[in-house]
Amino acid sequence: MVHRMSGTTPWLDPHALSSAEAIAQAAGALLLEGWGQRPSARTKAAATDLVTEFDGRAEALILDRLTTTFPTHGVVGEEGGQAGPADTDFVWYVDPLDGTMNFVHGLPFFAVSMGLVVEGEPVLGVVHAPVLGWTFSAVRGGKARLNDDTLRVSNVGALPDGLFGTGFPYVAGQPNANLPEFTAFLHNTHGVRRLGSAALDLAFVAAGWFDGYWERHIKAWDLAAGAALVVAAGGRVTDLDGGTLDVRSGRIVATNGLIHEQTVNLLRAAHAAHPTP
Repeated sequence: MVHRMSGTTPWLDPHALSSAEAIAQAAGALLLEGWGQRPSARTKAAATDLVTEFDGRAEALILDRLTTTFPTHGVVGEEGGQAGPADTDFVWYVDPLDGTMNFVHGLPFFAVSMGLVVEGEPVLGVVHAPVLGWTFSAVRGGKARLNDDTLRVSNVGALPDGLFGTGFPYVAGQPNANLPEFTAFLHNTHGVRRLGSAALDLAFVAAGWFDGYWERHIKAWDLAAGAALVVAAGGRVTDLDGGTLDVRSGRIVATNGLIHEQTVNLLRAAHAAHPTP
């Protein structure tokens, strides 16, 4: 399902996005079997980092269908699943259940996140929230969508008028990581929200519901899809210092673009005053 555009830019056929949406929705239907049932969970890196049988089952479904549909692509899943060739420039980063804690407690804010990264750049993203019935999707060169509606980032131009999303990392020995930044934004913006799903945070920036989002110490499967959404919706994504985003670094700032430099500057100031890894 690959062809070459002008120059050396690798790309996909027009059906790639719809195929990815269908796969994410199938995984979401599987997750609904466990939502609201208080499924048993075990911990991973920290006491608040949970995994259930549904994480694994959804990932297995996604890996099977991605490798069938895109046999020349690599796939990396949060729960350890890897498939496809190792030497490809096309890599899917998959979080089969982003927001497991919410899922376990019966909250509807969780999603299937599937992002395609080509030569290091997030170029296609699908974030499907099955309980809410929302499928956010985008492909490079096209528009970001929520179901059948086109998305566009907000037009907020001043940091004090912005509403932000963030999260707190599972980092041993650093229980206060991100608290200085959180406090700085709480005092200098309309507020900060913590949904418990990085994929949805980024989708909300693309939708214009959040004006910005930042986080550190997350994984490529948390942010690859959402980063593609934000860019397609007209926003900007970078590293925390404003440099080029590397999805493997786990460090991201995403905004509507208009307040990006203001956001990076406030993060830099907060981090300098209270440095954390």
